[in-house]
Amino acid sequence: MGDTPDTLGEPTLEEQIAAYQREFQDLDPQVEQIVSALSRLNRRMNVAYGRQTSALGISNAEWEVLKALVLSGAPYRLGPSDLAKRLGLTPAAMTHRIDRMLTEGLVTRERDESNRVRVIVELTREGREKWLEAMRLATVFEEDLLQDLSPDDRTALGEVLTRLLRRVEHAQPDAGGRLTDLD
Repeated sequence: MGDTPDTLGEPTLEEQIAAYQREFQDLDPQVEQIVSALSRLNRRMNVAYGRQTSALGISNAEWEVLKALVLSGAPYRLGPSDLAKRLGLTPAAMTHRIDRMLTEGLVTRERDESNRVRVIVELTREGREKWLEAMRLATVFEEDLLQDLSPDDRTALGEVLTRLLRRVEHAQPDAGGRLTDLD
């Protein structure tokens, strides 16, 4: 199945690989096809998720914070430094993100009663509802994305991608965050 060029003139995967092979003869076309397809899929999925969160009135950046709070478990509370570390952000970027989310009613920020120096960020009911709605939209998108794969194909793909992820995480343990802040 060939890749089709997009409206911005991006070459197909086949065209990209052919150009790379022309310029770099040591290229393994099979490896390049896999890596380039994963990269393009990731980019397009991020755009799709961004459209969904935008339709809900939140940004992908805010979605990341909501997700981190939900993953922390009830009562969905973390300190700003914990959030920054989990998201690979600087403290300043995290503060900026939290400030925006406070005005939107997605989180609260209060002093920890047991340690008045510590601040706690907590998911609000509205923040949890936005998270749930985003999950509902993502589930529909993801099911549609994988509709042509059998349950066995899905299992095999999940296992292969997990192995690749573990290899990268082992080789680049500090690569979970970002090199620069995105917001």
